[in-house]
Amino acid sequence: MHPIAASSLADLWDRVFGAQPDPEQWLVVATGLVALAVILPHQLWVISRNAITIAHEGGHGLIALVSGRKLEGIRLHSDTSGLTVSRGKPHGLGMILTAAAGYTAPPLLGLGGAWLLAANHITALLWLATALLVAMLVMIRNAYGAVTVIVTGGAFVLISWLANPEVQAAFAYVVVWFLLLGGVRPAFELQSKRRRGGAPDSDADQLARLTHVPAALWFFFFHAVSLASLIGGARWLLGW
Repeated sequence: MHPIAASSLADLWDRVFGAQPDPEQWLVVATGLVALAVILPHQLWVISRNAITIAHEGGHGLIALVSGRKLEGIRLHSDTSGLTVSRGKPHGLGMILTAAAGYTAPPLLGLGGAWLLAANHITALLWLATALLVAMLVMIRNAYGAVTVIVTGGAFVLISWLANPEVQAAFAYVVVWFLLLGGVRPAFELQSKRRRGGAPDSDADQLARLTHVPAALWFFFFHAVSLASLIGGARWLLGW
């Protein structure tokens, strides 16, 4: 390999996988407050929730593939709902894991992101998120979903390539806080909707039919995963 090419590859490797400096503590706290500010108000949540839907449906799709099912496609809708279609046995462990992956994916992704940030791998986090979004784009089957993923992925690409380290750190911390905090809300919203007679075919109801375990226990599982991820992720992010 030409020395210049080898040097360029080494520089790229160091840029992506090398460790970046710790951000100031005030930045970590401030980014958490920014994430809360786009989660708590209903008017902002109906927009920002699209990012949680991307993670939710991506979780379904990834586990479907890992468990041996054939992923047919993913749709994201303007009401922040989504649909992931996979083909395979309509029962069994693969179907159970696929159904359980949706509500647990955003907080678990946030937890993984918090671990990377605690290890100072800010750029690696941004590039990994970009790669996951590109892989998901291949499986999107509607125009709104494609635009949503392209815009989200474009933001990650621009920040990764053009922004200075301080902006990259702020963006990465906002994203991870958003996944951790925003990952808590959807299961509570679904429970509220079911009490009013809506969402009869929710993930929890599908899991109840697949496992003969009451939907209430599956909701407990979703809450346990999201809250445990938030606590663990917050401890990593804040350096406790």
